[in-house]
Amino acid sequence: VQSGNQFLEFAAEPDFDVAVIGWKLADMDGADILAEVQNRGLDVRITVFSNDHDIGILKQCVRLGAQGYCFQFDDPPIIFETILAVAHGRICIPYIDINKVNDTPLAQLTVRERELLAVLSDGWTNLQIATRTGISENTVKYHLKNLYDKLDVRNRAMAVALYSSEKRRTPKSPIG
Repeated sequence: VQSGNQFLEFAAEPDFDVAVIGWKLADMDGADILAEVQNRGLDVRITVFSNDHDIGILKQCVRLGAQGYCFQFDDPPIIFETILAVAHGRICIPYIDINKVNDTPLAQLTVRERELLAVLSDGWTNLQIATRTGISENTVKYHLKNLYDKLDVRNRAMAVALYSSEKRRTPKSPIG
């Protein structure tokens, strides 16, 4: 299939139980597909086939429930063994420190910074935040600077975009 929506239609069929998906499809990426599979409660085992050696993508796949992960440059026997393992109900991913799977940019935020990010995404101004939380506007600016530094973003729009993306892709996330 060429699109994520087309894949999701196939995955909803009762006799469909194993899939290999590319990380990037025409209309969505692997994270979107995995999140949608979870949201729809589809019973399909998925191996992600990626040409990107980014460990962040692997972590994201594991967090979102992919049972297998292989790289485009892996030897064919490794790819086939991964698919076969997943078909038999096992998880087959390259080595990753499982304690770091949930390390996302948002995971390093304090409770106050998460609250701040949530109200930023609701469109609150600095003055509204200060008034409604009982802190000074300067303290709001201080928290925002720390938030931007931790998320490695330059402004509130970038922070909100990252927050929205992470929330959409982690349906059971305690982020807010």
